[in-house]
Amino acid sequence: MPSPVQDIATLLQRPAIQGLPAPLRRALAGAVDAAAPTGDMPDTIGVLADTLDTLVTLGADGDVVLAALLHGVPALAEPVGSQVPGLAALLEGQVAAAQVWALHAEQVRGVNTEGLRRLLLAIVRDLRVVTILLARQLARMRAAGALPESERQALARLTRDIHAPLANRLGIWQLKWELEDLAFRYLQPQVYKQIATQLDEKRIGRERYIGEVIDALRAALAEHGIRADISGRPKHIYSIWRKMQRKQVGFDELYDLRAVRIAVDDVAACYAALGIVHALWVPIPSEFDDYIARPKANDYRSLHTAVVGPEGRTVEVQIRTHEMHAQAELGVAAHWKYKEGKGGGDAFDRKIAWMRRLLDGAAEGSGGEGSLAGELDAELVEDRIYALTPKGEVVDLPRSGTVLDFAYHVHTMVGHRTRGAKVNGRIVPLSHVLRSGDRVEILTSKEPEPRRDWLLQANGFLASGRSRDKVRAWFHKLDRARNLQAGRDLLEKELKRLGLHHADLTGAAKKFHADSVEELYIQVALGDVGPHQVGRALHEEQRAAAEPDTVSLPVLRPPRKVAKPGKSKFTVQGVGNLLVQLAKCCQPVPGEPIAGYLTRVRGVTVHRADCVAFARLAATSPQRVLPVEWGQAGGGYEVDVQVTALDRKWLLKDITTLIAQEEANVLDINSQSNRTSGRVHLRLRLKVADFGQLSTLLGKLDALPGVEDARRSG
Repeated sequence: MPSPVQDIATLLQRPAIQGLPAPLRRALAGAVDAAAPTGDMPDTIGVLADTLDTLVTLGADGDVVLAALLHGVPALAEPVGSQVPGLAALLEGQVAAAQVWALHAEQVRGVNTEGLRRLLLAIVRDLRVVTILLARQLARMRAAGALPESERQALARLTRDIHAPLANRLGIWQLKWELEDLAFRYLQPQVYKQIATQLDEKRIGRERYIGEVIDALRAALAEHGIRADISGRPKHIYSIWRKMQRKQVGFDELYDLRAVRIAVDDVAACYAALGIVHALWVPIPSEFDDYIARPKANDYRSLHTAVVGPEGRTVEVQIRTHEMHAQAELGVAAHWKYKEGKGGGDAFDRKIAWMRRLLDGAAEGSGGEGSLAGELDAELVEDRIYALTPKGEVVDLPRSGTVLDFAYHVHTMVGHRTRGAKVNGRIVPLSHVLRSGDRVEILTSKEPEPRRDWLLQANGFLASGRSRDKVRAWFHKLDRARNLQAGRDLLEKELKRLGLHHADLTGAAKKFHADSVEELYIQVALGDVGPHQVGRALHEEQRAAAEPDTVSLPVLRPPRKVAKPGKSKFTVQGVGNLLVQLAKCCQPVPGEPIAGYLTRVRGVTVHRADCVAFARLAATSPQRVLPVEWGQAGGGYEVDVQVTALDRKWLLKDITTLIAQEEANVLDINSQSNRTSGRVHLRLRLKVADFGQLSTLLGKLDALPGVEDARRSG
């Protein structure tokens, strides 16, 4: 009996491996002798050999063949895999797919198989992996007769639920039909045997009849100078059973058991052949489909018709070009096989684009030929993520979806009652962004208590508009007085952080089409307007009002840029050739209304327009007030921020990490602890790009666990 090493050495002689570059073949042979692989192979040598042969049939490239081999013989991966750039993605994709197989085994029969297919396509980043998975599953199904009954049933269910539908969606009919038939054979053996027997009993008469039809067609096409290959089209047992179920008819009433296929050179010949067929026999109008003019969702193209043929029997006829036939048999693999020789072109691009839109499609169980049409309206795979419930059910979310989005997608009340979450067994904040394949457990309270700050986009709790609408709907149901107070509290807190708590809100209310300031509070409470938006509107209003008021000099030349001060790295426009610096008392940042004050020795000092110190100086020496405005930002602006929080472990780490994530810089930190209250007061000097970045950063600091207040100093 051959040893494992001899078996693998024999495997390396197969055509699939012999097509690899010579250096790789030598490396593989050397690795077999050195590694002496034994029992760590997931499949038998026979299954692996069959997988490689199928990949050759599909026209797979050398990287795909090698990836299938190395996955099947893991001992070869380390010495050989590093020699091929890009091979890692193909190997990782096969490992990731095993997660989906495990999830399928956990689930109740037939539950959420569409979600598992979406998850598979999301976590397999190189789509060539799918052809390896299909080829391997077909090889396993061909060898399933030797398995124990329970394993054979599980393998057949996985094939029916995942692999056959994927082959169908990719248009790889050559694999699709056989996968379906083999799964059907093991899942419903009695029905399979009955249909197979009926087919066999009528086989001789059917073959004689089809031969007569082919002879008549060949003569008619030749008479009109059309070159064509004509053959009988095999009928697959699973498709026969599905049609019997769909039409509620018996085996003898299926007319398309008699079918032929015509393959011609070009599209013009397809329609010419169709005219000859219809002239030869009477067509059945209701059975004509033009999938050349209107290809199916998976780019399948062909002409389908049915006619009343010799002896008054109905015959189905398919007409297509040779290229269409190759694509119908191999699907996307045909594009991979021929794209280098024929350039790929629009058809290849269209196929790949379609593959990446396999989301939210119709259920496979409908069985209709148009059941894939809805998939074309779905979002790209890259724009969705697929997370799992503790029971393995798939929940699809928009890209950047958080655990709170996940909770609301599971159920509205689950979202309302959310108080925490675990991802892959680890506790995470509600703003944690999920990745495809994450398993999420939502921790809930007894009563629903959604928080209004979930609606603030800057806090990062919700990425999905659908989730935010559910939170808004909850607060819409509350009485006016509660919404009014909540909106006032939210807005006052934000404006205090920004140093705008004395601002008049009347103008901002009009900008957001609120009839009064109270209506503005309610809009904020319901999430229709964000506090940050109101803050920005107030800044713009104050800036517009401040510009004409600060003109104190009788004559001013057109503004021109002045020299940049040493460390500030900003540009202010005003009266030229003067030293300009930011006032330390109020530390203005870009976007805020500002005014300049001409000092005796330090040039122009720039203040916030509402700075108390500036107001005193302007009252004393109004002739020194200069109109200034922000120019183009340079390297950032310094600002002091104070944070009050409960003293806890990792507080400072969380704060500095958040600041780094928001791309701001920490210049200085001072902390002061109060042991009696258990609180800590932090004073940070930060460098930010502009007012918008500062506002977003303050909002996110305030949302950190334990932080009671985060605001701008001064």
